[in-house]
Amino acid sequence: MKAFKYILLLLLIFIIGFSIYVAVQPNEFSFDRSRTINAPASLLYQKVNDYKEWPSFSPWIEQEPEASLTYSDKTIGEGAYYSWKGEILGEGKMTTKSTEENKSIAQLIEFTAPFEAQSDINWTFEPSDEGTKVTWAMEGKQDFVSKLFTTIMGSIESETGPNFERGLFKLDSLITEDMARYDIEIKGISEYGGSFYLFKTTNANSTNISAKMGENFGAVMQFMGSNGIVPYGMPMTVYNTMEENNVIMSNGLPVNERHSIPEGSDISIGYIPKTKVLKTTLLGNYTNLSKAWEATMDHIKENNLVQSDLKPFEIYVTDPGNFPNPADWKTEIYIPLEE
Repeated sequence: MKAFKYILLLLLIFIIGFSIYVAVQPNEFSFDRSRTINAPASLLYQKVNDYKEWPSFSPWIEQEPEASLTYSDKTIGEGAYYSWKGEILGEGKMTTKSTEENKSIAQLIEFTAPFEAQSDINWTFEPSDEGTKVTWAMEGKQDFVSKLFTTIMGSIESETGPNFERGLFKLDSLITEDMARYDIEIKGISEYGGSFYLFKTTNANSTNISAKMGENFGAVMQFMGSNGIVPYGMPMTVYNTMEENNVIMSNGLPVNERHSIPEGSDISIGYIPKTKVLKTTLLGNYTNLSKAWEATMDHIKENNLVQSDLKPFEIYVTDPGNFPNPADWKTEIYIPLEE
């Protein structure tokens, strides 16, 4: 009997001591995980800001893809939410509290089953030389029950941190794959209506062609701005010579009439007359243009088409500044043909 009393006393001392140990654990917790992703901040922000996109990168929905998901009428921005219910995931809700476009998203996550708890979720998107540093953070308060649970099962960070890492990895893979999408379509024979265009000519190779294009377009736009000339369409490139390691190209912008060019200027004006053309469209990153040109030239050969003396050209239909995903960039290729 006396031994039983000692056991009870020791058990009571252990319970009291353990309770004190649990009680003195931190009342708050916070942690984060980061990953640098080679993509524009705006594209990553758009993906995370839309709850309809979350099933594609959420590490929890990956664990129970058949879980029931419910969305608010608005799934993007402040006030948007989605809720879940599943045997593994339990029940809960995520709500967007505030956003700063392309920079940060603040959310509230609430668990209702098998236990009740809530925490703050914060996303930040910081541009860097390698792309965008995406940080996924979580913070909240811990009551005694939460402290007891984490003391026995492990900290919230040890349980949730690996899921954040998995989610960031999936987000990286998803965005990278999405940005790599492209589509080439041979539109067939049509007529180009003709246009004047201001341009600057230079030679380039595969290693510097993008930089040279940027310099030329910048020079043409500066000239137009200084002379009050308004462009009449999207930027274009006329290829005077296209060899493997030597491209002579004229980069410029169309205008609606002939303009006088000051003597000695490195800017010139040209004219493409109305002509029969083979037109191809590329929807995707400019890095895929070589594939589009290859498909176009194969089409010309297979269909016995004959190029005219007019030089082939490209028109860049979309402004990359308005389309953060390169998969949405549209380029038109025109090959003038003999009548």
